[in-house]
Amino acid sequence: MLNNKVLVNLYCLSLGKTFEVYLPINEKIGNITKILNTTLFDSIDSSRNYMFLNSETGNIYKNNELIRETDIKNGTKIILM
Repeated sequence: MLNNKVLVNLYCLSLGKTFEVYLPINEKIGNITKILNTTLFDSIDSSRNYMFLNSETGNIYKNNELIRETDIKNGTKIILM
């Protein structure tokens, strides 16, 4: 079951908190940010467009990219900004 997910360290800039989150590899980045905004981070302004930034490489991920098409792997440190 977990073969289709990666465990990442997600830092939410707006909340100043870090979470360990499983991300489905067959899902688009944009869909994941929307889901995170509506479930985990209900105190964040949902009208904003949030994005993923790799904190180690500085890579900004496009909303239409699938997780499996990126360099996001288990243990990747992501900033939601």
